[in-house]
Amino acid sequence: MTEAEIIKQIVDQFGKDRSRLMDIVRTAHAKLGYLSEETIGRIHSALGIHRVEVRDMVSFYAFFSRKPEGKTVIRLCNAVVERMKGADEIAKAFEEAVGCKFGQTSADGAISLKYTACIGMSDQAPAALVNGVPLTNLRPEDVPKVVAAIRSGKGPESLKQAEVDNNLLQPGPVIFAPSERGEALRAAVNRTPEEVITEINKARLRGRGGAGFPTAMKWDFCRKAKADEHFVICNADEGEPGTFKDRVILTSQADLVFEGMTVAGYAVGAKQGFLYLRAEYEYLLPHLENVLAKRRRLGLLGKDLCGREGVDFEIRIQLGAGAYVCGEESALIESLEGKRGAPRDRPPFPVQKGYRNQPTSVNNVETLCCAARILEKGADWFSKIGTKDSTGTKLLSVSGDCKHPGVFEVEYGVTVEKILEAVGAEDAQAVQMGGPSGQCLAPKDFGRSISFEDLPTGGSVMIFGPQRDLLECMYQFTEFFAEESCGWCVPCRVGTTLLLKKMDKILEDRGTRGDLEQLQSIANTVKTMSRCGLGQTAANPILSTLQNFSSLYEERLKPDDFIPAFDLSKALEEACAITGRKPELEEKHV
Repeated sequence: MTEAEIIKQIVDQFGKDRSRLMDIVRTAHAKLGYLSEETIGRIHSALGIHRVEVRDMVSFYAFFSRKPEGKTVIRLCNAVVERMKGADEIAKAFEEAVGCKFGQTSADGAISLKYTACIGMSDQAPAALVNGVPLTNLRPEDVPKVVAAIRSGKGPESLKQAEVDNNLLQPGPVIFAPSERGEALRAAVNRTPEEVITEINKARLRGRGGAGFPTAMKWDFCRKAKADEHFVICNADEGEPGTFKDRVILTSQADLVFEGMTVAGYAVGAKQGFLYLRAEYEYLLPHLENVLAKRRRLGLLGKDLCGREGVDFEIRIQLGAGAYVCGEESALIESLEGKRGAPRDRPPFPVQKGYRNQPTSVNNVETLCCAARILEKGADWFSKIGTKDSTGTKLLSVSGDCKHPGVFEVEYGVTVEKILEAVGAEDAQAVQMGGPSGQCLAPKDFGRSISFEDLPTGGSVMIFGPQRDLLECMYQFTEFFAEESCGWCVPCRVGTTLLLKKMDKILEDRGTRGDLEQLQSIANTVKTMSRCGLGQTAANPILSTLQNFSSLYEERLKPDDFIPAFDLSKALEEACAITGRKPELEEKHV
């Protein structure tokens, strides 16, 4: 079959639907190995859209390649926790075993090496994805065997490192308690949609993504918005470094997630829901599709749910393609529509104009699980757990310098100190609460509580022991944000790069008091002037450490009024050594 015939077949498979461009491109990439300009041209012609629409989308996502790659693509995670656990040594071992550097393909064209951001395996790092299959707890001595097995034709799923542990170390009474499939949905359809929303409101459920917007209010706004259709989206694009709780929920409690989505669909008047699954979790897709199929057979999904005529709801899983910013709800909707994942201007908000410009409720995985539990066990039961303004439990993904990394379901109100005791990290130098976009806590803050009243968090808890260079870790966070910026607005696109340069100068012991002042000024500009949540939180690692660990910056400063950022003499050392010239430069030549 020619490439033209392959593309036509793929486009026809998805009904020539422009909004399914993500699926069309993903399928083409899987069949062809990469997306050439000719392939892009064939896709745009088959869909009847402009070439730039396809090229723009393809160029945005990290998992799409524009040039040929190896049959096997190894994506090694180089996030902060992974590097703390030895990812740099794993990278060297892969380069030696494969025979090429990261960013390259082996001479025989068999294996490509790439770095990638957090893949949701920080509790079992170092980790990598091999053609989408996760390998965990890697050791340098494992790498030659892994590469040899791949070269011999073995699939990555056959390797002993292809094991993902749930590491659920503390289940709680809400998310991971036993439940009966369909109980919440039956309770919902025996009430009016308005009564369902009232029950959620009575439970005082707030979104578990960190912002804490009242779930009942979101559903009510969505339901009351006048439109031809309403939609529900489950945000399973868990991209915040150090977060992996959704991975565990989707592995062991997928039924509860889909139950919550269906309850939400009934409440807001939607007949279609989408679970947006990050590309790094593609290995979970067969399992999730099996759960959906079983729910359809049991009458819990599809038409006439629970035997109620006219109560219809269907769920489709949409895979992403590697973009951190798609965790932002409007960027996720753009991606779901087959576009680049650039955040939208707001207002209008998704509950007014979301997917296909129709009212859309976007909730994360954990929130929807809580909603299902509330319908199953009642608002009174749920509201007695946690605190007055933070009812229920919170899932924490704990990783870093601790004895017991994993997932902990805790009641709201628990202190950071209690968490550190539970995970074996009483000697922590600092705790990054909420991932890079959160805040870096000093020991003086360990008495604070996890709650919307005090320390709201999406769930990532990264622990840094006393031996860590904390500023180096903050630099890596900033590097992550600069890489993941969608590039739409200047404060984020340019500001994150300027922050990197200033941090680099300070870490190289070339910083002055003026540099520190400029660092803070740039960080404040990025935070206040950026267009979306990524930019608005990108400076948090720097701002919170400037506040809580100012001495770490101060001790690296030089007393000079000004030091150039670029050391010309040092840059020319190698060239001078080769030519036999002296590296010293007279001032007039600089």
